[in-house]
Amino acid sequence: MNNTQNPSSDTSHIKYSNVEDLDPKQFIIIKGAKVNNLKNIDVAIPRNKLVVVTGLSGSGKSSLAFDTLFAEGQRMYVESLSSYARQFLGRMEKPDVDYIKGVSPAIAIEQKVATKNPRSTVGTTTEIYDYFKLLFARAGITYSPISEKEVRKDTVTDVVNFILSHDEGTRVMILTPLKTKEDRKIEKELELLLQKGYTRIVINGEVKQIEDIQEQKSNISDLEKSEHPLEILIDRNVVKHNDEDTQFRFSDSVQTAFFEGEGECFIDILSTNEAGEREISRKIFSDKFELDGIAFEEPSVNLFTFNNPYGACKRCEGYGKVLGIDPELVIPDKNLSVFEGAIAPWRTERMGEWLTPLLRNGIHFDFPIHRAYKDLTLEQQQLLWTGNKYFQGLDAFFADIESQVHKVQYRVMLSRYRGRTDCPDCRGSRLRKDASYVKIGGASITDLVLMPISGVSAFFKNLQLPDYQQAVSKRILIEINSRLEFMERVGLGYLTLNRLTSSLSGGEFQRIKLATSLGSSLVGSMYILDEPSIGLHPRDTQRLVSVLESLRDMGNTVVVVEHEEEVMRAADQIIDIGPDAGTLGGELVFQGNWEDIHQITFTNTVSHTINFLTGKDQISVPSPRRKPTDFIELTGARENNLKELNVKFPLGVLTVVTGVSGSGKSTLVRKILFPAIARLKGEYSEEAGKYSGLIGSLDRITQVEMIDQNPIGKSSRSNPVTYIKAYDYIRQMMAELPLSKARDYKPAFFSFNVDGGRCEACQGEGEQTIEMQFMADVRLKCESCGGKRFKHEILEVKYNEKDISDILAMTVDEAIEFFINNEPKLADKLRPLQDVGLGYIRLGQSSSTLSGGEAQRVKLAFFLSKGNADKGKTLFVFDEPTTGLHFHDIKKLLKAINALVDQGDTVIIIEHNMEIIKSADWIIDLGPDGGEKGGYLSFEGTPEEMIKIEGNYTADFLKEKL
Repeated sequence: MNNTQNPSSDTSHIKYSNVEDLDPKQFIIIKGAKVNNLKNIDVAIPRNKLVVVTGLSGSGKSSLAFDTLFAEGQRMYVESLSSYARQFLGRMEKPDVDYIKGVSPAIAIEQKVATKNPRSTVGTTTEIYDYFKLLFARAGITYSPISEKEVRKDTVTDVVNFILSHDEGTRVMILTPLKTKEDRKIEKELELLLQKGYTRIVINGEVKQIEDIQEQKSNISDLEKSEHPLEILIDRNVVKHNDEDTQFRFSDSVQTAFFEGEGECFIDILSTNEAGEREISRKIFSDKFELDGIAFEEPSVNLFTFNNPYGACKRCEGYGKVLGIDPELVIPDKNLSVFEGAIAPWRTERMGEWLTPLLRNGIHFDFPIHRAYKDLTLEQQQLLWTGNKYFQGLDAFFADIESQVHKVQYRVMLSRYRGRTDCPDCRGSRLRKDASYVKIGGASITDLVLMPISGVSAFFKNLQLPDYQQAVSKRILIEINSRLEFMERVGLGYLTLNRLTSSLSGGEFQRIKLATSLGSSLVGSMYILDEPSIGLHPRDTQRLVSVLESLRDMGNTVVVVEHEEEVMRAADQIIDIGPDAGTLGGELVFQGNWEDIHQITFTNTVSHTINFLTGKDQISVPSPRRKPTDFIELTGARENNLKELNVKFPLGVLTVVTGVSGSGKSTLVRKILFPAIARLKGEYSEEAGKYSGLIGSLDRITQVEMIDQNPIGKSSRSNPVTYIKAYDYIRQMMAELPLSKARDYKPAFFSFNVDGGRCEACQGEGEQTIEMQFMADVRLKCESCGGKRFKHEILEVKYNEKDISDILAMTVDEAIEFFINNEPKLADKLRPLQDVGLGYIRLGQSSSTLSGGEAQRVKLAFFLSKGNADKGKTLFVFDEPTTGLHFHDIKKLLKAINALVDQGDTVIIIEHNMEIIKSADWIIDLGPDGGEKGGYLSFEGTPEEMIKIEGNYTADFLKEKL
């Protein structure tokens, strides 16, 4: 075969064709890699460089980066650990390579959200919140919620400094209140004072000897009747500035006063006025952390820890949510005024009695009863809940309803307006209420965790602190600012630190881990990332590239599995694995930099990557585009950051919803549109997000399907062939073979989900999991079945020399070729998997090994394969289907999606990929930015109309494609 057809026979396009001659100090050398479908390849990865590994889905990229490179790095790490870890080392399989040299400590940052912990937040995952706790504990100032004054406690030093601030020779009295016990008479108290060495007490400003008082019973009787508090005179002295003994005496006396007075100390400064009269000025000190009659908790790390019972909000127990009255259910339509019935529970004749006083008396306190609720001020909206002297508010109304829940009608009414709402005590921040009294620069920790990261970053950049606070917090602020900057650079400035980690997408979680890695400042390590650009708008990809470059410049080797062209342009090296997927992949097709791509000598290259990068292959712009005739319109969408959107979704065409990361795309489509239509059609139980109405040609939709990136099955035994209902056919086929009939094997015997034919040692898993306690679990091949998942006698049943394990080990491409002649129905069942670009996956491949994008395409294949009675009346929603897809595979995916539209179905895609956006019939763009700056409708219309607008991020990138 000549070089024009087989580039792998020509080494001119391989940067390092002879890896044995390279220095392991400068390169990570992989010799003879044969993991999965890798075909004995040799690769040299330059150290301390940014290297992109690319190629078709299933070509072997992850096999090289994760299953070979990272697996060896992990194995070498375990080898350096304790004997407990090393006892499993002998069973840990080495990657199937001749050798690997020069491997650094490896850190894998994958797409999987690794936690479902309901207490794990963005702040805790990034460690930013840990520094917040330290900052507020050390430098926070507590303010009383009543007077807004600073709460502080006085120390002995504070009191002594106050005394010494007076002129030399000033007479000073140090006193403390006499704390009498309830069961003790005054006479006994005086005795005890004498025993302690005190000789004088002060009554209404007069100093009296205790012994003189004791001599006459009448004196004691007068004391018992006196309304004036008794004070103990601890010491009398004069101010001497340069006398250490006097200063020590003051300190000792003040400390004694605090002890006897249970935290209170009075300092009386004695002076004589011009008339010769004695004057006394008093200063009260307290070593209690109190103000305005409230005892406050002193700032400590635990006070700001919601994972600790001490710091967690008592009402929601640190979860941030409570079951309470949901304001969105009480006032569902914000466009209505109070007069028009905005308050849902007060619309009936009987409950309207609560509304009547407001309508009649609103004029007395200037309340606009005819103004739409959404246009009321925050104070006016809050007044509806709290009420005033003219009317009772919603709080009083629901308290009255709750007092009558023994009546069934009131229980039913209450249930209509209950929902999971932010805890009113902690505002959803999870912290005890008094933690918010501690502030730095005027903001509490509660304010900061509820603010978008971009806002928090701006706050700390502009923060000016007094000298003492600055000195205490200098190092902490450096760490906080550094981590906040990294979060912004990876395009996550729209998130809040209070956001649940489990609610993040795979791409968001990966970028958080990337930002955390930058914050930890490791040097000399090897970072392996799995498509960090997932979920990023092209505008944000350049920021991501700068982060990867920072990681490299710190002295690390950064290996990125990626399809994004912008990342490839920035790479020091590009490694292309291919030329195709599955058994047709696994070869090193190209290695070099961006400039080397355009100097390749061979023609008609079979590298799909290079074909697309050089323009030899491309996804053509559809012409003509489909023109929508019917629409459904969503009005008043206001969930999360959406700003009362009214959006039209055309039917029977391909619509793409786009916008920068955090602009509100997923909220609009996944949280509002999909559940709203699904509930309308009786297919969904979850409540839709907040919106006002859904109108239009809804009769054109009979069912709605969400094709997202969630796993296709909860069990690791679930797989693609089961999901598309082809496994039933295979089991039936195997059960009808002569040997199966002779042994009375039923179809269930060829299933690894039930007892019978499966290996019982591994329960049909094919592997066993060893818990490693302090690190990731290790999965080892089952020793009983050798990873084949079935009993030995079941494997004796063969179809054309292949047992059930062999069949499940086939790729989709291989299976179609194997069954096409004798079992055409089975081949037809499998073909949709091939059509969506999944010909490389194995029939029995565990769903847990599929990426989010692969799982999504398996679901698409299922819908393509099943006979649909509602063909032409289904609404399909896709959430970033290009995740993990090469350009070549995107082309296939578009063909499959367009097949759905061509049969009359409606497809709505949430997407950033410009190839998909340019192929859309209709674009809905949200923005203009992410987080609080997003949530507006920036554009709706055709791609050709969009590129005419200026100042739109999506339009700017789309112009390059049209």
